[in-house]
Amino acid sequence: MEDIPTGSLFTALFVLIILSGFFSSSETGLMAVNRYRLRHLANENHSGARLAQNLLNKPDRLIGLILLGNNLVNILAASIATIIAIRLFGDNGIWVSTLVMTVVILIFAELAPKTVAAIHPERIAIPAAYLLTPLLKLLYPVVWLINGMVNLMLRPFGIRTNVEMLERLNHEELRTLVLEGGQISNAHQRMLINILDLKKAEVDDVMVPRGEIVGIDLDDDWDDILQQLTQTIYTRLPVYRHTIDQVEGLLHIRTIVSKLSHGSLKYEDLKTSVRKPYFIPEGTSLTRQLLEFQHKERRMGLVVDEYGDIQGLVTLDDILEEIVGEYTTEGRDRSRLIRKLADGNYLVDGTASLRSLKRQMGWDLPRAEAHTLSGLLIEVLEVIPVGQASVRVGSHIMTVVDICDNTIRKVLIKPDRFPG
Repeated sequence: MEDIPTGSLFTALFVLIILSGFFSSSETGLMAVNRYRLRHLANENHSGARLAQNLLNKPDRLIGLILLGNNLVNILAASIATIIAIRLFGDNGIWVSTLVMTVVILIFAELAPKTVAAIHPERIAIPAAYLLTPLLKLLYPVVWLINGMVNLMLRPFGIRTNVEMLERLNHEELRTLVLEGGQISNAHQRMLINILDLKKAEVDDVMVPRGEIVGIDLDDDWDDILQQLTQTIYTRLPVYRHTIDQVEGLLHIRTIVSKLSHGSLKYEDLKTSVRKPYFIPEGTSLTRQLLEFQHKERRMGLVVDEYGDIQGLVTLDDILEEIVGEYTTEGRDRSRLIRKLADGNYLVDGTASLRSLKRQMGWDLPRAEAHTLSGLLIEVLEVIPVGQASVRVGSHIMTVVDICDNTIRKVLIKPDRFPG
């Protein structure tokens, strides 16, 4: 070292500080880079992204390589700085070197490079991968030995370096990722969140209740059936005899529309057009039922309880509206179940589902076994009211204003402006 000119030592010191900054920025950039963006670029055959992804697949080796390189250049830089300082300041050069190198390394080899890498991780990580990949191959035996010792020390604590464990997102993390996706429009965000929330809802939450099912009764007069078929707004209807419990099947209006429009539809034509009924167990999640509709090529089913009694009717449109919002004629008609009055209160149909009220109105309603507003009130009151009755449910005052056939038809809801 004594024969090396001071100028050459300064040059070497400068190069070592640059290398230290490279290792520091590489570590921060690779650790902070968006893994999903990196995977997308790799799938697009971006060579740098593929190299970076390969490095991140073994984070223990990557970190071992970076720390090995960083410590080597830092220690060597400190040694050279000490020699230079002794030549310039004599014995006082030791503490001068320590102070100066602490500041230089802290600013130029640590803070500045890591700050840049944290702000622009992709710009740092991908170019760094081109240099770190061959360096890892060159120093692999040393890195492997060091990592082996570290893994032996970490194993008793149950710490593993499996990258799949690090990249797996749970439901809530994925939900947060969608909500914070700055490049996703609000409409698309809502749809993605609705898809994630589908598994929390059941067919009971979106079905048309038994009492509201509109269908064709084969025991009715033929002229009445023809009039109903002509005036219906629905494209699919259940067909039954006398009551929905004696269901014959499901009818798609398209199969009879030609004969119906020409006035040549016969009773037998109607019966032969009825498709076998499709039953759905209550409590089935919307996610599962959506896949079942697709697998069985169905668009409508009857929800039954454990005893086989029909509880309601659900369609593919009902599930899709949970994702994209109301878009069908039936959906728009259903939205009229909620009507805002001039005084700020709401007149709500008792058949309105609690899920719809929570989603559309943002009302904080308590969890209940019931799925409709009528069922919730009966559950709270523990009796079917014989006249008008008021009760506080959550932060709302609800008044039963109309009852028919032991069913609550209309409810006046007064939102509490000052809950609690």
